[in-house]
Amino acid sequence: MAAIIAKQDRFNREGDQNMRRMGRTCDASWPASKRRVHKILNHRSIEKIGKLEEEDDDVEWSPPTRTKNSSKKMKLTPAFEFLEGKGIPKKQRSALNKGNNSVVVDLESDSEDEVSEEVCIINMRERKRARNSSREIIKENPKDTIEGNVGFTNASLHTSSSSSTSSSTSSASAMKNDGSSNSTCALRNLKAKIEARPKCHQCMKSERRIVVPCQKCKSKIYCVQCIKQWYPKMTEEEIAEQCPYCRRNCNCNVCLHSSGLIKTSKRDITDSQKVQHLQYLIKSLLPFLEQLCEEQNQEIQIEACILGSSPEIAENFCNNDERVYCNHCATSIVDLHRSCPKCAYELCLSCCQEIREGSLSSRAEIKFEYVNRGSEYMHGGDPLPCGFENPEDQGEPPFVLWNANDDGSISCAPKEMGGCGDCVLELKRILPMGWISELKKKARDLVGFGMEGTSLMCNHSEAEGKEMLRRAASREGSEDNYLYCPTVIDIQEDEEVFCFQKHWVKGEPVIVRGALEVTTHLSWEPMVMWRALCENVDPETSAKMSEVKAVDCLAFCEVEINTRQFFKGYTEGRRYGNFWPEMLKLKDWPPYDKFEDLLPRHFDEFISALPFQQYSDPKAGILNLAVKFPPGLLKPDMGPKTYIAYGTTEELGRGDSVTKLHCDMSDAVNILTHTAEVALSEEQRTGIQQLKRKHLEQDEKERLEHDKVNHHPIGQIGDCSGSRKEMDVSNITELEIYPSEISEKREISHDQLRGARLAGLPTADETDEMCGALWDIFRREDVSKLEEYLRKHSMEFRHTFCSPVKQVVHPIHDQCFYLTSEHKKKLKEEFGVEPWTFEQRVGEAIFIPAGCPHQVRNLKSCTKVAVDFVSPENVQECLRLTKEFRQLPKNHRAREDKLEIKKMIIYAIEEAIKDLKVLI
Repeated sequence: MAAIIAKQDRFNREGDQNMRRMGRTCDASWPASKRRVHKILNHRSIEKIGKLEEEDDDVEWSPPTRTKNSSKKMKLTPAFEFLEGKGIPKKQRSALNKGNNSVVVDLESDSEDEVSEEVCIINMRERKRARNSSREIIKENPKDTIEGNVGFTNASLHTSSSSSTSSSTSSASAMKNDGSSNSTCALRNLKAKIEARPKCHQCMKSERRIVVPCQKCKSKIYCVQCIKQWYPKMTEEEIAEQCPYCRRNCNCNVCLHSSGLIKTSKRDITDSQKVQHLQYLIKSLLPFLEQLCEEQNQEIQIEACILGSSPEIAENFCNNDERVYCNHCATSIVDLHRSCPKCAYELCLSCCQEIREGSLSSRAEIKFEYVNRGSEYMHGGDPLPCGFENPEDQGEPPFVLWNANDDGSISCAPKEMGGCGDCVLELKRILPMGWISELKKKARDLVGFGMEGTSLMCNHSEAEGKEMLRRAASREGSEDNYLYCPTVIDIQEDEEVFCFQKHWVKGEPVIVRGALEVTTHLSWEPMVMWRALCENVDPETSAKMSEVKAVDCLAFCEVEINTRQFFKGYTEGRRYGNFWPEMLKLKDWPPYDKFEDLLPRHFDEFISALPFQQYSDPKAGILNLAVKFPPGLLKPDMGPKTYIAYGTTEELGRGDSVTKLHCDMSDAVNILTHTAEVALSEEQRTGIQQLKRKHLEQDEKERLEHDKVNHHPIGQIGDCSGSRKEMDVSNITELEIYPSEISEKREISHDQLRGARLAGLPTADETDEMCGALWDIFRREDVSKLEEYLRKHSMEFRHTFCSPVKQVVHPIHDQCFYLTSEHKKKLKEEFGVEPWTFEQRVGEAIFIPAGCPHQVRNLKSCTKVAVDFVSPENVQECLRLTKEFRQLPKNHRAREDKLEIKKMIIYAIEEAIKDLKVLI
């Protein structure tokens, strides 16, 4: 009790001073506990509380572990269980209140010394109760002790004494039980009151010291620790005015696992607008449906000639959850095809036509693999002594004849090509007989009904303000150097979709600024999404989430890394021992399930941010062919997907955080949702410059070796046979390279050390703080020249394990090239080709048309979210790319027909006809 009295005196002495100090606290915060005590904090208590709060704020979140027992946990005694809520017994609290009533402070701000004193008080009271009970026993039975020393001379007295002792012991036991029962009851009541305290909506903890209540909903509170950690851009006053839950951007686990909290569609389309869109869609797709119908009719006529009568085409049963692919070219089969009755080998109509024309390619597999020469080699040093595989030594696959019969029938593929070679392939169907022809007739009837001038661009005004354009190229004599770049506010008007279509139909990218401004501003920090993932999956998947497979951009191969370490590097950076930045990236993340199922709240936020939702909405875009599949039918995976990667402003030239040059099969929209800048120290910058010189010396060394061995420019490979000779790089160290040659080349390439830039592109110092990624998008008409340049200079590029590119099947679809600023400069000088080059800022949405090759380099650590869609304007490009992909080798990464564009066309027209009939 002396400690309590001393504390009371201290409270009385410092009351006025602390009253003034506490009066300056923020009115937005109030104590978490409903029970308040009147006491004054001394300086030591305030310092300790501040220290504890800082420690709480610094605790980094980690996913919950599912182990039964933790070494950091211990079972509390009843007294400690009571103190877990830092409560004070009623009498003690009353004593404290008598001393001072000037300042109200929450109970949670008790210091460690005060808690220890409370524990001691409870223990002292328990021991005092036990001692009092013992004294009562001794006081009530003094004769028992004396008679025990005398002996058993009086049996009756001894019996009476024993009876008395038993009675008194029983009485003491009853007193103890009553005390214990009362204590247990009091603890139970206090624990119930503690549980009834208001909880922070974010962390669901009731023991937080200071919380901020929402003045709007009057029901949600947020503790200051959660505000600092998960809502760093919001002040306590803003949260008090309207909490994250009311703003619909709460990122607690419960809210992140909920869907439907916000409206994803930005505007409601009127019936007249729907009719206009549907008519435009049918008119755009009808020529492709007619072409598909013509191909089928030709095959039916050939079958009639083979049978000598009108054929009865049997149905090839296919479940809704199955896809039928051609065994030879891996193209999706929509309806008519040929199938072997013996081995079930299936052939698409395009392959049937090529066999009859004698133009079927073998599509042999790629057998070339890059060999790891070691870490030293990747950083400009000497390679490890190892042999290298030569594609020519593998030999070309034997040429197998597969010709059609004289009557046009086709036998099953030879055994060397996966068939049986015994039976004649039979014509089969998947859809009902004549269904596509009937669909074409219905579409034609609607085309003739009120379809005059249905182009959505007919009412578009040609005038466009300069504020809606962004210069992205400097091509002479070209009218497409500027890209359409409106703000998200500009496109709220219905007429703006006409402006979009005007540029979109030409194959031009479109940039929409401020796409995130119309959303609820949900946090896109990777740690927030990772926390939601770990709480929203089963234990097995959660265990997998602790490790992620990332792409090492230097070796360009997959590496496994702890998820926490990856996200720590996202904000703080990672580097190798020689100071070279280590660039990692996650692609198509999360990998285990659909984005919509694992991150439902972020999915809704992304959909609400999408501009031109008539095209881009993956659920209800009226002009998006990808959403027209019937329910229950297996649909292609169009996303959305998240791309999280490190980045640096300076172009490294080797190991940059890039998405290499590629061409998507469909249209896409990409939104930059979050960035984090990692600053490089002067020591690291110096190390980078030294390593760049080593890289240049290594490049020149290998180039000279190649010229001396081959005595001619680098050959070109247009097929999959791998006919180009490879040099034995293991003998590079034996070359006699003169220092003067290297110095001369280094002087010529000195601009590479600093990173040459194109005209109009900001330097590192000029880069906007909001910029996160550098985009290069090439025009469709420049693709052939771009491919020619890449074949000519392929040995100047590095791919897996930083090895020079040795084999080129398709310069773009191989995805092994990234054109640095130096290469873009040479491309323009030699071929007159220049891409649209621009920087993507946070919140900007980039629309990339199908058929436009593009590449991306991250200037900072970036989080992007992208979704694919198929617009009626670019169906022709989708079909062209499908034909290109089917010519690739069997094991090529881009060969499979994942889009199924022909299937999309017929189902999109069917769905549009149904909807249009309801509206007309």
